[in-house]
Amino acid sequence: MKNDSQLPEIQNLYDVWYPNRIAKSNESKQISFNDLTNSIISTGLFYFYIIDFFDMSLSHISPAISEIHGFDSEMVSFNDILEAIHPEDIEFVSKAEKLSTDFFYEKVGYEKMLSYKTSYNFRFRLKNGEYALFNHQSLMLSLDDNGGLGKSLNIHTRIDHLSNFNTYKVSFIGLNGEPSFMNLNPDEENKELKEFSKREIDIIKLIANGLSNVEIAEKLFISVLTVKKHRTNILAKCDSKNTAQLIKNCILQGII
Repeated sequence: MKNDSQLPEIQNLYDVWYPNRIAKSNESKQISFNDLTNSIISTGLFYFYIIDFFDMSLSHISPAISEIHGFDSEMVSFNDILEAIHPEDIEFVSKAEKLSTDFFYEKVGYEKMLSYKTSYNFRFRLKNGEYALFNHQSLMLSLDDNGGLGKSLNIHTRIDHLSNFNTYKVSFIGLNGEPSFMNLNPDEENKELKEFSKREIDIIKLIANGLSNVEIAEKLFISVLTVKKHRTNILAKCDSKNTAQLIKNCILQGII
């Protein structure tokens, strides 16, 4: 998909998406917009839209996009949004999208794509021309029989009130009981994926809610010793030194 007027960095993004888009505008595997909005986790000012990979058109655009970026929600294009990404972060976004493609088509299987949301962070240009760190979450709404990309719900949340440091890592958050894979580096092969079970994600959320080991054990009907083992494993997988760092990292990745 070549556009001579396109910035080379943005063209790289289209080059990632184009081979996997649906061949025609129909999808056999899909889930509802309402089902996915229930899984949105937002910790700040945010907006969302649906991108149709068949023709790169947008729909269901949140009016908040005007407050954040200054775009007219009735007129904004996908290119407008891509061009608002910080020039120094666009290469990372391309690598993150390539990693996402490899993850689904080569590791877990494209049929699992509707059961995951992809999360990573980058800097976006604001309405006033300054840049701020945002969390990007994407959730596929539809696929065709061959795994071609149909529609995706994209959510962009401002998180610079939490951190201005970007880890440049990608996380795949499992839905419907699927395991999660966090902090993948697009510049590495990621041969050994750090898998987080649904139970571990549940424990992370309960820790964030302030529950003690005893309270978590009672709520999940497991022993306190089991909770302690889970906490130790979770800290190691998240490369976190303590609970506070764990919670912050998980918030930045859109898990809690």
